[in-house]
Amino acid sequence: MSQFQSEQIFYTRIQSLAAEQPEAVALCSISAPPTTFHDLATQMHRHMGELHRYGLGEHSVAALVHPEGPGMAAAFLSISASTACAPLNPRYREEEFLFYLENLNADVLITARDFETEARKAANRLDIPILEIFSPPGSSSGQFRFQGVQPSTAPETAPDPDSIALLLHTSGTTSRPKLVPLTHRNLLSSAENIAQSLQLDSRDMCLNIMPLFHVHGLIGAVLSSLTAGASVCCTPGFLAPQFLKWLNQYKPTWWTAVPTMQQAILERVALEGPTVSNDRLRFIRSCSAPLPPAVLGNLETIFGVPVIEAYGMTEASHQITINPLPPLVHKPGSVGLPGETEVAIADSSGGFLAEGDTGEVVLRGPNITRGYVNNPAANEKTFFDGWFRTGDEGYLDKDGYLFLTGRIKEMINRGGEKITPREIDEALLAHPEIEQALCFAVPHTKLGEEVAAIVVRKENGTVTQKELRDFVARSLSDFKVPALVLFQAEIPKGPTGKPQRVGLANKLGLSSITEEETPHALFQKPVTDTEKELHALWIAVLERDPIGVQDPFTALGGDSIMALILVARVRETFDVNLSLMDFFDAATIREQAAMIDNLTENTDTSV
Repeated sequence: MSQFQSEQIFYTRIQSLAAEQPEAVALCSISAPPTTFHDLATQMHRHMGELHRYGLGEHSVAALVHPEGPGMAAAFLSISASTACAPLNPRYREEEFLFYLENLNADVLITARDFETEARKAANRLDIPILEIFSPPGSSSGQFRFQGVQPSTAPETAPDPDSIALLLHTSGTTSRPKLVPLTHRNLLSSAENIAQSLQLDSRDMCLNIMPLFHVHGLIGAVLSSLTAGASVCCTPGFLAPQFLKWLNQYKPTWWTAVPTMQQAILERVALEGPTVSNDRLRFIRSCSAPLPPAVLGNLETIFGVPVIEAYGMTEASHQITINPLPPLVHKPGSVGLPGETEVAIADSSGGFLAEGDTGEVVLRGPNITRGYVNNPAANEKTFFDGWFRTGDEGYLDKDGYLFLTGRIKEMINRGGEKITPREIDEALLAHPEIEQALCFAVPHTKLGEEVAAIVVRKENGTVTQKELRDFVARSLSDFKVPALVLFQAEIPKGPTGKPQRVGLANKLGLSSITEEETPHALFQKPVTDTEKELHALWIAVLERDPIGVQDPFTALGGDSIMALILVARVRETFDVNLSLMDFFDAATIREQAAMIDNLTENTDTSV
């Protein structure tokens, strides 16, 4: 372990880099001047003092809800250097924010000024103070100020390497999401391990398209780069129509993404042609879900660089193993070699298995969380003799490469989004006509896995699949809404009489939830000109036909990546300022067509 991992918090690493290379770019973006390591260290120092005066210190928790971009990256760096930072998905609904803020026992909600988020409503209901951050006009990338709650007169102590820097929720199996604490030591260990495995140095730039409320974006892209003294170009999120433009304009040396994003990039190349002129690109990294071999091969052919797959999870501060860069061997089907993380294969009793034998993947090392917050039952089940049980099944070959063969845990991995089945069970059971519900994973041709559910109606219940999905969508984010709901007389049970989620799709004969197999709640053809044009866009992006104008987007297999693509195409086609939130608020072609017509009429009237 390197010295700074055991003796520093992340801020001191930025300080040392600022002294070594003060003019080197740390953060840059598509809309503001870049920030150097010197400027970043200066800002972090100022913000640490401000948060300290607000009473936020080693034992505090600050929930962060912020739009993607350099502001989000800089806010996380400053906050986590002072107190435990808990970044949350800004797409959550109010009820979801209520759960997460309560579960975090948050001392403050930090969000961007003028940013509309339902987190504000949740914080007000819980009497949690709100601290706003804003960027003055002409600010460099990630430069911001605080304003809001009155400072405390009793500031807490500053953090040390074993203080919690990051709090993230991860999916459970039979309960609500579990809270994972990651210390400065965890983060630095993981960030340096990733930087070493990718051979990053000050000449590198990462084009970050990953959300910064997950470990993939925060640690896999931002912290790994900054640890190596490299720079990060922070985009406003993944926008497939803009990706090739960014690639040519900023000339990054690498990017990292989930497989659904990699597929969307390939689709964009197919639309625009091979227009990439970036000779600085060194490699492409893929993580968070299995990458189809065809996608890997096409990426390498088109961009002319190696594509390396990694395996990670929140409890391990992201990266566990990674396939090495050339000239070392990249084994097809493998998720690569471990770095600082020790990887072994164990049986159910904790005995270690021999090379080539299949069992549960277990881990230990400086990057592994010390245990879930306030969850002794989960900790007892998950940790043994200093080892962490991943819930993933696999084996190690004679060269130490890890191969994953399945999953023991029930968590659903929808294109990199980790979803807790029990949370969806509860949302379904809240409907007055539902007696029983069981959510499970079903294979999906693009996302890897999709959300499905079996439900049992109460006597005389008449709720339809569409009505049930619409009901769930009121309390859960769109990516959690089941794409497939099966109505049955009873919930299937295993040999012990308990409902079994793992392998349920196979038992039910659901080999894959392709677009053709996803049921239509109500099929209607487009009528107006706007509906017809919009209908054509949906067919092109979703790659399915027929599509009814009353079919919900998520029920058709739509995901957040496809939504971003459609929003961009709607803007281009209809010349309207449709936001991603508008898109999800109007979830069908008919609703979106009405919204577009209304926006067009208002624009025409104002001219």
